[in-house]
Amino acid sequence: MERRQEILEIAAKLFAEYGYKATSIREIAERAGMMGGSLYYHIRSKEALFIEIHDRALDAAARRIRAAMAPHTAPWARLEAACTEMLEIQLNPESLTLPIMNNFRSVPEEVKAILVKKRDEFETIFRTIVDALPLPPGLDRQIYRILLLRLLNTADTWYHEGRLSPAEIAAQILTIFRHEASATRAKSEKKSGTKAAPKTQAPRKRHVAA
Repeated sequence: MERRQEILEIAAKLFAEYGYKATSIREIAERAGMMGGSLYYHIRSKEALFIEIHDRALDAAARRIRAAMAPHTAPWARLEAACTEMLEIQLNPESLTLPIMNNFRSVPEEVKAILVKKRDEFETIFRTIVDALPLPPGLDRQIYRILLLRLLNTADTWYHEGRLSPAEIAAQILTIFRHEASATRAKSEKKSGTKAAPKTQAPRKRHVAA
């Protein structure tokens, strides 16, 4: 089991660095100090190896996010905890989760279908959180969730280390998304005419001279 775990770790680093297509079984075997044919004693195929590594990365990320949310009950607090942990995972230079999660372009279609199914399962975490948010009726929760996840999943392309921590970035993201939700609610209320009516002053009493 230890030997197989070592192979998985070596393969994960190679896939993360070079991508699925450019990583060969032979190179994985060489890094592991064995012949290419001997590697098949531990794995079924390159495709199966990549799927297992991908699934393990997502499962580990899911466990961390659920643990981060556990102390919180309020929907917005749970979302902020999930976003913070997601950014901690994505922005850690030692993490293999991001490149493994986003390495979809060069994999065969049949493998991609399996990866997408696992990704959908992982994103159920955020679907459940967003469904619990007090969002206005006119705001599409699916679009809201997709935009949020797109922002989190591409964090490595726009993040610059030093100015803000992952927790501070998550707080900023939540501020923006809450503001948009509030703006949408206000716009919806104005359009439907449900805005609270202005207070009316009580009529003044007339004083009749004696």
